[in-house]
Amino acid sequence: MKYAIIAAGEGSRLAQEGVEAPKPLVRINGEPLIDRLIRIFMQNDAEEIVIICNDRMTAVGEHLKKIQADGLQGRHIPLRLVVKSTPSSMHSMYEISRWLEGSPFCLTTVDAIFREEEFGAYIARLKDCLADGSEDGVMAVTDYIDDEKPLYISTDGDMQITGFHDVQNGCSLISGGIYGLSPGSISTLRRCIDRGESRMRNFQRALIADGMRFKAYKFSKILDIDHKEDIDKAEGFINQKSGKRN
Repeated sequence: MKYAIIAAGEGSRLAQEGVEAPKPLVRINGEPLIDRLIRIFMQNDAEEIVIICNDRMTAVGEHLKKIQADGLQGRHIPLRLVVKSTPSSMHSMYEISRWLEGSPFCLTTVDAIFREEEFGAYIARLKDCLADGSEDGVMAVTDYIDDEKPLYISTDGDMQITGFHDVQNGCSLISGGIYGLSPGSISTLRRCIDRGESRMRNFQRALIADGMRFKAYKFSKILDIDHKEDIDKAEGFINQKSGKRN
């Protein structure tokens, strides 16, 4: 399976709060966010990892080029790097979409924090759903809400996603920023760009509008690193003994 990481944000709020490293290089338990994702993806049979970072974060580009050349923790990494500034996460996805065609892929933002064992189970579920053709993908969700502008997700009794919403309206689940998608989703993405849309949540709504089917897969928690205090939260969460997923 292919994996992709959107690492194009600048982490301006972190910088304002005194965090000097650009967001992809912020360390959680001593490990840069971008390295953590690469390591986990390799543990889950990554055939290629496509990463986009902006052209203003030179330290991030240099770090990733070093991984391309030297590997990570003694392991060769099949990394494709795109360095380009974009106006939104959806535009970042569009810029790397040419390398995601033709096979299923899992896309995340660089600051998604989750338990590794839950992610492994999620990828197994994604592969099963795509292999039998029953779904067009699986979206990671959580009922842990600590986001400033969460995207709420409604589902039916079988965890089939029925909608994506800006307001809660009785929904108990939110998007976790981890998207497991079939290659058919790229056509929807390109139509969104052609219409001048710019937010990942609008892309997700367009997938449903286009008649595609997605399961929701619940993680115990998925955290984002938006503020300095989130670093401690993330480390505390990762270091906790893993609990049973609901």
